[in-house]
Amino acid sequence: MVIIPVIDLTAFTNGNAATRQAVIKQIYEAGHEIGFIYLHNSAISKNLIKEVFTYSKSFFNLPLEVKQKQAWSDELSNTGYVGIERERLDANKPGDLKEALNVNKQAAVGIDVSIVAFYNSCTELANTILQAYALALELPEDFFTIKHNQQNHTLRLLHYPPLQTPPKPGQVRAGEHSDYGSITLLFQDDVGGLELQTASGEWIAAPAIPDTVIVNTGDLMQRWTNHVFCSTKHRVMIPCDNRVNQSRYSIAFFCHPNDDTEIACLESCQKEQSPIYRPILAGEYLLQRLQATYGNSLDFLHKSKKRTPPRL
Repeated sequence: MVIIPVIDLTAFTNGNAATRQAVIKQIYEAGHEIGFIYLHNSAISKNLIKEVFTYSKSFFNLPLEVKQKQAWSDELSNTGYVGIERERLDANKPGDLKEALNVNKQAAVGIDVSIVAFYNSCTELANTILQAYALALELPEDFFTIKHNQQNHTLRLLHYPPLQTPPKPGQVRAGEHSDYGSITLLFQDDVGGLELQTASGEWIAAPAIPDTVIVNTGDLMQRWTNHVFCSTKHRVMIPCDNRVNQSRYSIAFFCHPNDDTEIACLESCQKEQSPIYRPILAGEYLLQRLQATYGNSLDFLHKSKKRTPPRL
């Protein structure tokens, strides 16, 4: 039976050489075998997390016409409100039964002080995890963090509303997908529904565990490491009990490298097999994936254009 490991981060941040090495080994094994971990003692304030969930609920309770004034409109900024069924994470299934608010570093300043503080806290946590990833791969500790120093990350508030009508055939709250960037931090309530796919193809639940953050590997890290670290497929299913009548809330922090970072197979990850993927710029990959998700046209000649101001 596959079990998602629970790892105490303080053993890495405050431990001696032996305990740090033990955590690095745990992270390597989890990244290689399942791509998901529960991180305990993340150092992000419980009160701050609660404040962001409170803000999220208040935002999604706004009338639709108010939320639509902040609608997501382009891949270059990747900010704004995404309505129910607009996103299709599984291209073979109907649109997802969720709504979202995407926030980048610039947009956070115009929203709420708790959002700014949370964005900064998630950035610090992600950097710590990236340091552990680098050491696990026998790289310099700052190998990944210096390639993420422009903070092109996306904070995403998510709401899965109660089902008022039966879903369409094959429709779920979030379709089967892998994340696009380096790593993802996920905070979720206790309604449940998150599942991940093991290497054998089995789907297992990833319920909320108190005082933990879920960390999973994204596509760019998988490409970087030649599948040494795996980007695992996951989804959010519709509950089969009375929880179908409840809202589900989660908060995702998508950690993405600087747009001009070339994602090429690390030399240390070519021992067992030659490079699987061609090199690609991180920004180019993100734009391709967003285009596929939203189905909008995109002029790749403008992929180097600076991110447009957020519309929040």
